[in-house]
Amino acid sequence: MTEAEQITYPTSLGTSSPEEIRLLGQNLTEDLMGKVGFGELAFWLVAMRRPTPSETRVFEAVLVALADHGFTPTAIAARLTYLSAPDALQGALAAGLLGGGSRFLGVTEDTGVFLAGALASADELPDSEAGWDELAAAAIRARRAAGQLVPGLGHPVHKAGDPRTPVLISLAREAGVYGPYLSLFESVGRVHPAILGRTLPLNGAGVCGAALADAGIDVALLRGVALLARCAGLLGHLAEEMRRPVGNAIYQAVDRNAVYLPPDA
Repeated sequence: MTEAEQITYPTSLGTSSPEEIRLLGQNLTEDLMGKVGFGELAFWLVAMRRPTPSETRVFEAVLVALADHGFTPTAIAARLTYLSAPDALQGALAAGLLGGGSRFLGVTEDTGVFLAGALASADELPDSEAGWDELAAAAIRARRAAGQLVPGLGHPVHKAGDPRTPVLISLAREAGVYGPYLSLFESVGRVHPAILGRTLPLNGAGVCGAALADAGIDVALLRGVALLARCAGLLGHLAEEMRRPVGNAIYQAVDRNAVYLPPDA
């Protein structure tokens, strides 16, 4: 095989030589370390462009909003996996991350995809609140007709209102990152009671998806951002499990209260 015929594997992320490490076209040690925050770097890696200070502020607010929410199934999975395999911290982290789906964490992506579809269906973006409400109503009716839930609505704990939602919307407005995704998401909050016959809160995972999309993150990557945030929370749970373990108590509570039923019951 000639040199011209050699296989190449292109990347615009990182590479290294005996003398230096390059990341995103920058010298890692001279241009990035101590000069770029992790949130800014994560955005840069995902979007392949350096975020503005306003985008970084919103992005990092999302990471904080999604980092932890108590003893969720993802946290419990991580703790119980650590109980079973304390020699494999990576397995416990992975177990928690694998639980990011349509009910926990995955809602961030699901909401972004839902809003993106609704926006794509419009010939032009609305220029009034009434226009946004009309677009939102059409999208909700389409979901209902298909027998699907509207992502971003409802929360198992914050039934009267998710405290993260107004804060992130206000922050996005203040930072100048409020765009069509958040506009449509707020309209979903206004019009859904008349269509669904009940009032549900706009949840934090959903508003995070809308805010990230307005900041320029591809909706196909939103779940990954949510998992990036939750990884920090899970690491915190595992650190606490080492200091003050509860995993065995959780296991024992289930095991001791298990009730056998015949297979044909």
